[in-house]
Amino acid sequence: MENNEIAKGTPVVCVEITEYVPNAILSKTIIKKLTGNVTVTAVDAGEETAEKTSPFDVFVQIIDGEAKLQLKEKEINLVLGEGILIPAHSRHSFNADQKFKMMCTIFKSGYED
Repeated sequence: MENNEIAKGTPVVCVEITEYVPNAILSKTIIKKLTGNVTVTAVDAGEETAEKTSPFDVFVQIIDGEAKLQLKEKEINLVLGEGILIPAHSRHSFNADQKFKMMCTIFKSGYED
């Protein structure tokens, strides 16, 4: 990858973009544009992301393992291949009963209306 972005026109295996690190959460931004970003994150078993909100919609897809998403006051189990659109300004966090990887796409456009 050049400049931490994936090469245009070259296939990649998304699940291999980042590796699991014991007792850690590792993220790698693979596309960074003014209109949005794509990030792949590996979360080791037992780890939990900090609760946060985004001013933009975020689409998350599980590309390895399973994750628990806390979205507002609701817990949602996500399995391999499942995705969910997290609405802008929604409190959310992820918990790893087992290790998992996810791809997150942030949409910074479409809010002009």
